[in-house]
Amino acid sequence: MALAMAAFATLSAQNYKVETFKTPNGNEVNITLIKHATMAIDFKGYEIHVDAVPNYGTDFSKFPKGDLILVTHEHGDHFNPETIESLMKPNSLLFMNQRCYNQMHNGIVLRNGDSRQITKDISMKTVPAYNTTPDHLQFHPKGVGNGYVLNIDGLKIYIAGDTEDIPEMSELKDEHIDVAFLPVNQPYTMTVDQAIRAAWMIQPKVLIPYHFGQTDIAPIKQRLEADNSGIEVWLREMQ
Repeated sequence: MALAMAAFATLSAQNYKVETFKTPNGNEVNITLIKHATMAIDFKGYEIHVDAVPNYGTDFSKFPKGDLILVTHEHGDHFNPETIESLMKPNSLLFMNQRCYNQMHNGIVLRNGDSRQITKDISMKTVPAYNTTPDHLQFHPKGVGNGYVLNIDGLKIYIAGDTEDIPEMSELKDEHIDVAFLPVNQPYTMTVDQAIRAAWMIQPKVLIPYHFGQTDIAPIKQRLEADNSGIEVWLREMQ
């Protein structure tokens, strides 16, 4: 696939995989897959941190500070104020939902449907992230958490946050998503079946399951390939 270079570099002393993608303009976007829902994105030295939490012994002092810091919601495996503070520079942009802001009293609140032009080459918008299974609604109520769609020099990255296969995902097909991160973790997010349905709705070029805990995610790849979905599924260590 022309979209993705066969790349994984590592960060010194931490050995996190870095997936490198080419934008339509031929520039590189490097996505460091840290763990769970935590990742870092670099575009020409512009640093983006998503759900920066020191799970699994992550030493954030080894990472560049963030120009843009995104938090999907307030749960402790996604939101850690001390880590965020350590990654901030005087001019960092920090976006989060209202519940995170109520705890941290710093940053800018974004709600579902909000959008921002971040730099000349980077824009983003927030999309819904919530539970739909009746006895799971308390985990992630509708209208509280955010997913994010980043447009980096024409490369579209969807970071779903904690969600199930919600109807709004069907609208993302028109976004022509290049890389989608979908959570697969019971009882809090999607089942394997839900993740497959979500993938069919979104139609990303590359799907990377994340936030999957002990869930066996291999069937996602097997079934989407068997059904000739055209979606590349990359299985990475994002428990």
